[in-house]
Amino acid sequence: MSDQTTINAEIREDVGKGASRRLRRDGKVPAVIYGGHREPVALTLQQQELLHATENEAFYASILEIKVDKDKTQQAVVRDMHRHPYRPLIMHIDFLRVSAEESLKISVPIHFIGEEDSPAGKASGVVIQHLITEVEIEALPKDLPEFVAIDLSEMDAGESVSLSNIQLPEGVEIPALLAEEVNDMQVANAIHIKESQGTGAAAAAEAEAALAEGELGEGEVPLEEGEEGEEGEEGEAGDEDTSGKAEAGKEEGGE
Repeated sequence: MSDQTTINAEIREDVGKGASRRLRRDGKVPAVIYGGHREPVALTLQQQELLHATENEAFYASILEIKVDKDKTQQAVVRDMHRHPYRPLIMHIDFLRVSAEESLKISVPIHFIGEEDSPAGKASGVVIQHLITEVEIEALPKDLPEFVAIDLSEMDAGESVSLSNIQLPEGVEIPALLAEEVNDMQVANAIHIKESQGTGAAAAAEAEAALAEGELGEGEVPLEEGEEGEEGEEGEAGDEDTSGKAEAGKEEGGE
């Protein structure tokens, strides 16, 4: 584990939707810390400080020190975080207290190494796909890694690697591999692709064929797969608004 990240916080007594909106207008983030056989505590964090901390990948998969005042600290991990749907703002964050004696389940990133040096990586017409990019692990806080690695240096075309191939540090386990029904899912594979795949050539050919058969009306433009937009909704935990979109609209309307 790397040096511990410290997050400064203040205890807040004023809770609810209106209080959260006021905090955000002042450049602050409503938060809560819970677990560890203790009562939940509502907190207030500084928006810019928190945004800066989240730029580090380790923030999401390491033990954080939540510091309240000068002499009160608590070790915790990020359990949930809600961002504004389109603005660079964190709307709410949940922390889970951790104990040095209790193992912790948390999702950490997977780092793929040796990909460019592998036979599949050097082969023409072969693409290495990363099927999942994070995995749930279980470990004591002292053994918790910021990420786990999987070696692809020996991967050849047509092959795949699974969870059981991940290089785990000492004291770290993957719960999915310990369950009664072991779920050793694929993490990455190397597949052959056609020359036209990934270039849009296939989609263009289909569009031309449709136009020739009169399937498209005059002036219509065919959409390529995946071009349609999606609207996301964002909620908040605890005493916060469960609709991030509605929250954002109220917030902007009041500014």
